[in-house]
Amino acid sequence: MATHDLTTPLINTVINTLVVGDEVNLSGVIYMARDAAHKRFVELIQKGQPLPIDLRGQVVFYGGPCPTKPGHVFGVVAPTSAYRMDPYATVLFDHGLKGAIGKGNRGLAMRDSCKKNTAVCFSAIGGISATLLSCIRSAELVAYEDLKTEAVQRLVVENFPLLVTNDAAGRDLYEEQVTLYRKTLEV
Repeated sequence: MATHDLTTPLINTVINTLVVGDEVNLSGVIYMARDAAHKRFVELIQKGQPLPIDLRGQVVFYGGPCPTKPGHVFGVVAPTSAYRMDPYATVLFDHGLKGAIGKGNRGLAMRDSCKKNTAVCFSAIGGISATLLSCIRSAELVAYEDLKTEAVQRLVVENFPLLVTNDAAGRDLYEEQVTLYRKTLEV
């Protein structure tokens, strides 16, 4: 396993160096969006209409903010279960999105989509919300204000700590680790 310091937007040559289990410190712009925003993105794509943001080369964070306290850039933010975005994420990967951040495992379609599109899925470990918040340098609402906590936010992050859970080779960290664990039980 390796540690990578990456900056967005992500490009194929960089994505191809990532392997499941690698640690990543991500800096640059990421977009925070969840289910409702993803649904709207896919509806626009299906109608042949432009998205409110250009997702090519970008990374989306499936997170939800708490209210912002005075003197803070943003409210405490926690990763959302990634599998909830699977019905939409493959469509977004087909349209140039290069990375997704959530928590937990993804389905087979996502593994295939990562391989097909030279993309990657990351996990932000649940329970480190204060650490994630400390990595957010700025936040700006950029689309779908009516969705409130599910509105699309443009975040500038520095050294956002992540783990590669699905790589461009189609590997899945969760599946591999469960398989290894089961083998230890057989001994």
